[in-house]
Amino acid sequence: MSGTLNKVMLIGNLGDEVKMHYFDDKNCVGRFPIATSETYISKQTNERVSNTEWHNIVVRNKAAEICEKYLTKGDKVYIEGRIKTRKWTDDKGMERYSTEIQCDEFTFLTPKTDQQQPKQSTTNTNAQSKPTAKPTTPASAEPEGDDDLPF
Repeated sequence: MSGTLNKVMLIGNLGDEVKMHYFDDKNCVGRFPIATSETYISKQTNERVSNTEWHNIVVRNKAAEICEKYLTKGDKVYIEGRIKTRKWTDDKGMERYSTEIQCDEFTFLTPKTDQQQPKQSTTNTNAQSKPTAKPTTPASAEPEGDDDLPF
């Protein structure tokens, strides 16, 4: 093959909120880390081993604004993009390198209903515990209705 390919596909969980950086010309950049994990059984010790890899994601402009609005720490997300290594100089004059994933496409994998469900389930649990005492009388009336069924 004569060409080259720089493509990354990741499914992971956000490790932090999206951090936004705005520029004078109305452009912006969003940055956030995601974690991918793998688990396997060690052949030597027969113990479960879990490895987590952290990836620095960079999104730009409108995509960054969408990510900031809808993504929160812990959300699962699919990221597609390319690897890019940046070179920079730190405060002490040392050259540093940072490897990032320049995001081209993304898909939110955590449904909003899942995020809101714990709040609602707590409310529903309290609401259900109170009505269960009240329906005991109508519940005893239901078997009488079952006697009328043809089967």
